[in-house]
Amino acid sequence: FPLEKMSEPVDESSVKKMILTFEKRSYKNQELRIKFPDNPEKFMESELDLNDIIQEMHVIATMPDLYHLLVELNAVHSLLGLLTVVDLLQELTDIDTLHESEEGAEVLIDALLEGQVVALLVQNMERLDEQVKEEADGIYNTLAITENMAEFRPGLCTEAAQQGLMQWLLKRIKAKMPFDANKLYCSEILAILLQNNDSNAFSSCLPSQVFKRHNPSTAEEQEMMENLFDGLCSCLMLPTNRDRFLRGEGLQLMNLMLREKKMSRTSALKVLDHGMIGPEGADNCHKFVDILGLRTIFPLFMKTPKKMKKTGASEKEHEEHVCSIIASMLRNLKSQQRSRLLNKFTENDCEKVDRLMELHFKYLEAVQQADKRIEGEKHEMVRQGEILDDSMEDEFYLRRLDAGLFVLQLICYIMVEISNSGISQLQQRVHQILNLRGGSVKVVRHIMREYAESIGDGKSDEFKEAERKRIMDLVDNF
Repeated sequence: FPLEKMSEPVDESSVKKMILTFEKRSYKNQELRIKFPDNPEKFMESELDLNDIIQEMHVIATMPDLYHLLVELNAVHSLLGLLTVVDLLQELTDIDTLHESEEGAEVLIDALLEGQVVALLVQNMERLDEQVKEEADGIYNTLAITENMAEFRPGLCTEAAQQGLMQWLLKRIKAKMPFDANKLYCSEILAILLQNNDSNAFSSCLPSQVFKRHNPSTAEEQEMMENLFDGLCSCLMLPTNRDRFLRGEGLQLMNLMLREKKMSRTSALKVLDHGMIGPEGADNCHKFVDILGLRTIFPLFMKTPKKMKKTGASEKEHEEHVCSIIASMLRNLKSQQRSRLLNKFTENDCEKVDRLMELHFKYLEAVQQADKRIEGEKHEMVRQGEILDDSMEDEFYLRRLDAGLFVLQLICYIMVEISNSGISQLQQRVHQILNLRGGSVKVVRHIMREYAESIGDGKSDEFKEAERKRIMDLVDNF
């Protein structure tokens, strides 16, 4: 811009002037394009004028409190009609800017949604050719717009999925194209949509097959693999999807991945854990035994793989998922499948019980250390006259769970379940090792009572009550 132009102060009236100029030029450009569709030199000049004013409008992105002018003067509608403005939209929706003026942001996002912005952006992306650098950048910026809007308003994810974004992302992830930044970004957006979306989003299971046979070759590709698996776990939070997972042979796929010893192993474990948890996971638990899943899961229980370090997953994470899967099976299995599971614990002179007890003492120690630290902090807080309110207590509880209490609860649950199984050698072995190593039945009972108290988010009261009673009965007989 010429210098004297820049020195004009940017205020409400200059922004209005800018928007009206934009509207005029946009209208003129469209008129000429319709009149001379095959003769670009006739509308070239109007195109350049339009481009100039769009560049000038980037300054509006620094003033979210004036966004309402874009809406009131109908500019959003014109902007959505022009796909050259993807960069401008990306700046306008920059998440830090949006948070500067919540009101301005609300108005803009409402208007964009009303104009079916996602559907338009998807149509635009379908026209772009990623071989051309500018157009590939256009796709990246478009994904940034959706990410910004979803972060500002998570409820938008369901709409975005319905307006074709989910389909487009899946197609792009599965496309036989070399791995690049756009492909990674697509997997991130997919994971965000699935996390905030309870629609029938289950087709997303498919891309994870890519990693059944081959390991990701770079850190970025590994990140993409984890995004896809996270998306799958989000889907499985919705109980009805556990049935789709079963019918779509998701269990067989995860079981294969665990046997192949590929990098996807940790992620596959996590997905299995999500698929088998709770009463809605019962069918998956039975099916897992039928496809000989016990042969896959118990070696992973007996020995945490050394390769864990390479995939960046922690030993604790691995042990947590494996124990959770076994606990879900003990909770859900009936008849012969349950017998097959319990028989595993008696094999080879009860070696699985020995391993269970080894894990018990490992996590008990970790939790006791965390408790010591927390007690010290509480003591200090009281000394300084601070109040220990409920939210503080909740935070301490979360820290204890994180330090290993959650895994410890699962391990104790498995202990009380197998001790109540009616197989006397299992009960004897559990108690024998407890006594040998100076453990105590009282501690186990205490952990299980605390666990029973904290059962079930979002479950019905009847369910919570019945489950609590079931656990307390197991504990009393322990």
